Amino acid sequence: MKKLSIVVFLIASHMMCMAQESVLLRYKYNKGDQYEMTMNMKQEMGAAGGMNMKIQMAMNISEAKGGIYTSTIKVKNISMDMLQGGNVMSYDSTKSDDELDEMGKQMKAQFEPFMKATIMSTSNSLGEVSESTVEPNVPALTQFKEQSNSIEYPEEKVAVDSTWSTEKNEQGMKMKMTYKVTEITKETVFVEVSGDVSGGGTGKITGKVEIDRVTGVQSKNDMEASIDAGGLEMKIFTNQQVRKL
Repeated sequence: MKKLSIVVFLIASHMMCMAQESVLLRYKYNKGDQYEMTMNMKQEMGAAGGMNMKIQMAMNISEAKGGIYTSTIKVKNISMDMLQGGNVMSYDSTKSDDELDEMGKQMKAQFEPFMKATIMSTSNSLGEVSESTVEPNVPALTQFKEQSNSIEYPEEKVAVDSTWSTEKNEQGMKMKMTYKVTEITKETVFVEVSGDVSGGGTGKITGKVEIDRVTGVQSKNDMEASIDAGGLEMKIFTNQQVRKL
């Protein structure tokens, strides 16, 4: 009886593996969909200082046809605390001029163009971006846009332990990323991320992503990067959450 139980268990386990669930990762937006995006970033540079930043954005899907999507993103709020050269600088876009110190007012002048600009992108259901612009042109926001693009998905279905890789070359920096599916539930696909950075700096990236099975949107994204930029070592931690309104 004991041996029979073991045999039954092994057969059942094998059948479970054979029937392992697979998922076709695709972005599935509808025209008029609205999302709230919140990104928290922490940068550590040792004795050179550091920075904590929070950015809240609103994304609207203005067109959705045949698996091609046009989206607009606007920055709603920015807050930042920076330590540099022994000085602490703070800024919060929700505060009035009367509530900001002189340094905060200077930073406001730098960040105001962010608040007025709109990022417009056209992409397909795999997340491949065919066109992306910033109006009016804000160089720093353009760089931010390029670094914060969504994950590109593979053509084939994925299951637990499936992997795929992507490469990006932006602003002279090359990023090679590998994604591995660790768990699939009824609502979410869990993915581990690892990557290498080269070019303007060298380093490693690790992280975890939670993907909504219905929309393909990364509902939660936690990343850590260790970068050596010309002898300046830094660590960057980011947490991004996306919520459909």
